[in-house]
Amino acid sequence: MVQSAVHPIGPSLGSAVPGFGTDGIRGKVGAVLTPALCLQLGYWCGRVLPREGPILIGMDSRRSGSMLTAALTAGLTAAGREVWTLGLCPTPAVPLLIRQLSAAGGLMVSASHNPPEDNGIKVFGADGAKLAAAEQARIEAGLRGEVDLDSCDHSRCGSSVQRSDLLSSYQASLLASVGGNRLDGVPIVLDLCWGSATACGAEAFRALGADLTVLHGEPDGQRINVNCGSTQLEPLRQAVIERGAAMGFAFDGDADRMLAVDGRGRVVDGDHVLFLWGSVLQEQRSLPDQRLVATVMSNLGFERAWQNRGGLLERTPVGDQHVHAAMVSSGAALGGEQSGHILAASHGLCGDGVLTALQLATLCHDQGISLSDWLDRSFKAFPQKLVNVKVLDRARRKGWADCEPLADAVRSAETAMGDRGRVLVRASGTEPLLRVMVEAADQHDVETWTSHLCSLADQHLNAA
Repeated sequence: MVQSAVHPIGPSLGSAVPGFGTDGIRGKVGAVLTPALCLQLGYWCGRVLPREGPILIGMDSRRSGSMLTAALTAGLTAAGREVWTLGLCPTPAVPLLIRQLSAAGGLMVSASHNPPEDNGIKVFGADGAKLAAAEQARIEAGLRGEVDLDSCDHSRCGSSVQRSDLLSSYQASLLASVGGNRLDGVPIVLDLCWGSATACGAEAFRALGADLTVLHGEPDGQRINVNCGSTQLEPLRQAVIERGAAMGFAFDGDADRMLAVDGRGRVVDGDHVLFLWGSVLQEQRSLPDQRLVATVMSNLGFERAWQNRGGLLERTPVGDQHVHAAMVSSGAALGGEQSGHILAASHGLCGDGVLTALQLATLCHDQGISLSDWLDRSFKAFPQKLVNVKVLDRARRKGWADCEPLADAVRSAETAMGDRGRVLVRASGTEPLLRVMVEAADQHDVETWTSHLCSLADQHLNAA
């Protein structure tokens, strides 16, 4: 590999470069996410993204966001790029504005559902989609110092401007997405999670006439995702029941995903959203091949109920970028993840928690039914349990299948349950966790096999 003698923004980071995970680069601020890394990352994004048009940067409410945004901006302008900073905004605002403005790409500073001390960088291309693997690899090579810099004119510096005014275009698109439907007088609770949804979530529901109760409704980077939002639904569930609301919606830190509860406090996850919204599209003959796209995490009960409706469920690996790729390839109209990332072809194929919440609420109101009644028409989920086992050794975590005792136990579980259950073990792409999921028609099988597999994972993958 060739490396120029003088680097315009300091020495390369060498082999210590964190790679792109399932949702960008993510980790603890000061340890993984540092200003030095973001300076270099901004520079190499500036080198790799198309040369025409500005590059947009948004962020969630974390206290580290401003620091990391400043470092990214410095790197981008060092590469001669024009940068427009959006400030606090939901992640889906970035790809939407990229497309509207014909921008060269964009970055979102957020660690999504992770705790406040973490942060992350998501990178979007000129089409508004998350950066392809080949482009990610080019950026990583630049960070490691494996790219010749001679072709870049380092005497030309870019500029940076604040463009928080652009968020109004995103807000307008949210309202346009419901096609004139209203929510007049419908009692709804929102949990904005102290995060990105505080930028416009309540305003969108109020503009449609909802009788709104808001939890955790101010941006607060020290409390984002802490005992609230889509990772902790109990505050939302209690508020919906206590206030007699028709439904409630909770978002994660950057508002690209949403989970709901109905008026009886029951959870409405991404599988239920896909089934319910997909059923409407199916009845409208707006669902090509009767196809929904979901991930390996989606419930077997959902899959079988959808098949009973004459539908096809296509599964992908975990990660909304995999769902996106499958939808583009197959021409599917709707897809998503059980965790609440929902992608609709009619709305730009970008996970958008606020938009999904508006769709679910207005579809209920337009049909004259409650979310509770609609959920009753959905499917009966198989018992499912997901346990996270902390495994700090990355190589062991990624190579868990090479651990014979654990791999043998997984095979034994699958054989014992047959077609009445399944096991999924995978390394998290964003955290030092091995995720162990067991799903079965029998709750006893779920509990027994989950406990056994997690014990083996901890015993063998964390051994000295």
